[in-house]
Amino acid sequence: MYEFNIQNMTCGHCAGTVEKAIKAADPAAQAKVDLPTRTARVETTLDPVTIAAAIENAGYPNTFTSL
Repeated sequence: MYEFNIQNMTCGHCAGTVEKAIKAADPAAQAKVDLPTRTARVETTLDPVTIAAAIENAGYPNTFTSL
């Protein structure tokens, strides 16, 4: 599981866009996007760099750590 700290995520629409980007990269991923903390916890079999790139391509710079 990875936690992504997401910049510029300020509303529910933003959170939905981040979740859609994660699911587009890995439809089997389990993602929980938390707007108040500006984080997303993602369980995926993909490399986290791939998920981070998908989030970034959706317009949200981010960093990640493994949990």
